[in-house]
Amino acid sequence: MNRALAPVLKQSSAPEWRQFLWTVNTMNAMHKPAVEMLDISKKFGGISALANASFSARAGEIHALMGENGAGKSTLMKILSGAYVRDTGEVSLNGETVDIRKPGDALNLGISIIYQEFALAPHLSVAENICIDDLGKNKGLVRWAAMRTKARAILDELGFSDIDVSQPVSRLPVAYQQAVEICKALSRNSKVLVFDEPTAVLTSHEAQKLFKILDELRRKGACIVYVSHRMDEIFRLCNRATVLKDGRTVGTLELADITERGLIQMMIGRELSDLFPARQAQIGEVVLTVEHLCAGRQVRDVSFEVRAGEVLGFCGLVGAGRTESMRAIFGADRKSSGTLRLDGREVHNRTPREAIANGIGLLPEDRKQQGVLLEMSIRVNGALRPDSPYSGAMGWIANGRETRGIEALRQQLAVKTHSIEQLAGDLSGGNQQKVALMKWVGAGCRVLILDEPTRGVDVGAKTEIYRVINELAEQGVAIIMVSSEMMEIIGMCDRVLVMREGAIAGELSGERIKEQAMICLAMGVEHHE
Repeated sequence: MNRALAPVLKQSSAPEWRQFLWTVNTMNAMHKPAVEMLDISKKFGGISALANASFSARAGEIHALMGENGAGKSTLMKILSGAYVRDTGEVSLNGETVDIRKPGDALNLGISIIYQEFALAPHLSVAENICIDDLGKNKGLVRWAAMRTKARAILDELGFSDIDVSQPVSRLPVAYQQAVEICKALSRNSKVLVFDEPTAVLTSHEAQKLFKILDELRRKGACIVYVSHRMDEIFRLCNRATVLKDGRTVGTLELADITERGLIQMMIGRELSDLFPARQAQIGEVVLTVEHLCAGRQVRDVSFEVRAGEVLGFCGLVGAGRTESMRAIFGADRKSSGTLRLDGREVHNRTPREAIANGIGLLPEDRKQQGVLLEMSIRVNGALRPDSPYSGAMGWIANGRETRGIEALRQQLAVKTHSIEQLAGDLSGGNQQKVALMKWVGAGCRVLILDEPTRGVDVGAKTEIYRVINELAEQGVAIIMVSSEMMEIIGMCDRVLVMREGAIAGELSGERIKEQAMICLAMGVEHHE
């Protein structure tokens, strides 16, 4: 016992004394690392992914793990979860060294990682997914009632009493599937929970529900590691942040002691003077005219025009019809009515092939499903276009012919890789997005549609993508940018069209492009400047 405290404790009653010791022990536990990773190194084929990186997080805190794409965040967390085995370094839990060599080791130690792509069995019930570890116990005898009771209790504790535990997971909305994933981790008595870009697939309302869950888990003493690029979420949720760069730890700090700008500077290792590079493009004649476009239920009357060298922004609430409008223009979805004119000439774009032949390109919203072939190389992905100069007869990609051209594009877009033969699926999110964009750079597009071009991309990669967009605009390409990030729209666009309920609600340009004005138009609220 601390001698300086002895006189105070002697004068205290027994309950007060026990309460004091409980408070001291609790405070010590809160400041003692629940998980600590020291001098972790990992190489893949001679390429260093981590070089003596260190990280620690406490019980009862939400700790942000930050860095540009390729900084080593995913590798570090995969080592913690047992997906990868470290080359060197030490991992400890609550001060005790542990050896994690497979995912089962991590689960047995109370470590769970919740990825963007949920690890759920879609055709099993909610209860079966939450208690999936119990299915193999008791010599194959399943106690269904006990399992449903256990799942119900965990869901109720997190405020999801409206989820039916007997319902197949596949029928649940994405936010509820995520809740089931979290409950599965809690059923394993996990004390360390890692969340990897957890709001990437959630709406704003769904994200708020997740934040309440995380706040409650923190209050109950869980150690939560939060991997995200979204600064507003980091500063809303997290107590501290650790920043990685090039596989090394830059530092750990209290978020109350730093600004968003300072944190970004730590991540990119340079002054953030020009997140949005200056553009010298001269806006020219109208290239694309869209008149009274209707498609499906979400596009009911869209009319606009975009000019050569212009970056035209599209914003609006989820479900406003932005993506659906772009897909109809590109021929990915069939339009029910409306007219498209390219350089004054009517075009129909019944298929993406027709749209491409007419000089229109589309970088889709979902890069992993529609923008990149993850199991193919960078070289193949860069040549994937019907009119690609790197394709031979019958559309086959001509091996060897495209190597020099694709390598030049890789350098132009600053794709970080050791070879264009590397699989796209092995790249970070930002580099995957650059590969998706690669096929359109130099394609001679008259119009390029970019749907959420920097979603899930770190700050440094965003700036590089913005630079490429500006270069295309300076070459006279008409750019249409759909984005949910207000600052991106404000920083990049010459004009902005705001959509609401499948139609254009208003247009903003110049000094009138402001966040409040866009939100008011999107919500149908009167705005006074």
